Amino acid sequence: MSAPRTTLRRSLAAAAALPLLAVALTACGYGSESEDDDTKSVSADGKKLSADTVKIGYFPNLTHATALVGIQEGLIAKELGGTAVKPSTFNAGPSEIEALNAGSIDIGFIGPSPSINGYAKSKGQSLRIIGGSASGGVKLVVNPEKIKTVDDLKGKRIATPQLGNTQDVAFLNWISEKGWKVDAQSGKGDVSVVRSDNKVTPDAYKSGSLDGAWVPEPTASKLVAEGGKVLLDESTLWPGNQFVITNIIVSQKFLSAHPDVVEAVLRGTVNTNKWINANQDKAKASANKALEKLSGKALPAEVLDPAWKSVRFTDDPLAATLQAQADHAVKAGLLEKPDLAGIYDLKPLNKILQAAGQPAVADAGLGVK
Repeated sequence: MSAPRTTLRRSLAAAAALPLLAVALTACGYGSESEDDDTKSVSADGKKLSADTVKIGYFPNLTHATALVGIQEGLIAKELGGTAVKPSTFNAGPSEIEALNAGSIDIGFIGPSPSINGYAKSKGQSLRIIGGSASGGVKLVVNPEKIKTVDDLKGKRIATPQLGNTQDVAFLNWISEKGWKVDAQSGKGDVSVVRSDNKVTPDAYKSGSLDGAWVPEPTASKLVAEGGKVLLDESTLWPGNQFVITNIIVSQKFLSAHPDVVEAVLRGTVNTNKWINANQDKAKASANKALEKLSGKALPAEVLDPAWKSVRFTDDPLAATLQAQADHAVKAGLLEKPDLAGIYDLKPLNKILQAAGQPAVADAGLGVK
């Protein structure tokens, strides 16, 4: 196993070093464009902020709806006052981590696996997780003509989005718990794990080259719209049916230099999640409108409605589930056992939650001292 693991880790390191894959730079310039510091850096509560702009990265998919809706509705910008929000969207976690490390973004919405990898590879120097955003929204969807039970998965071709990504780790761990064998690097074994970009997976499934996929929303619901059947909702595998799918991260450099701006963004995300949960239909429409702007095409109702229902929006980063996902990656041979101590800094978030009369959230012992 040592040689495949070494090769795989090199592959993952190479993936993390991919050039920036930002596909859009949208809605730049929330707040004043004035060169006057007093108009550019005054927050909603009248306090002067320390940065003129904050650069926020996220993915154009429903599991990042806190960012989609928060920016679309101006709920994040409202807390920043004159500080401009400059958003960028990404196709993959490694490119967003690369952007954070390069200073191209300051704050990002991202999945647990790239958060873990980014922190581990920098030896704890690159980022902190400062809040949660979403839970759930991942399903195993299969061709019902070929796969009727779990045992029918043997010998079939099942897609995950990317080698070593959050869904890839989850699927490999699930396969292992079934007692089946799969080589993590090649994907070959009792089940063939095919790494396929979410953008092409529905067409590959439709053509018959894939028998199913373990994927996030809305890709899962796109497959169902093509005749697929949900064989498993990943949330059923977790205590309380909750697991982190999207974190909020910040570069340690930006957090140190601009804690007031970070706190303002977090107030915006807390208010956004509150608005989403209180206005589900409006929030769903807002997220779809944002997706249409980014991709040029809105999701049809038969995809949007079931996809939206399977994602839960929460300020809690569900830290215990991040540790579990790291353990799964280690077991699969995708990661050396990482030291995650200090990956969380939830003090700003808990300050905001407590001021709003809400309970504090836990860091599972992985917070900064």
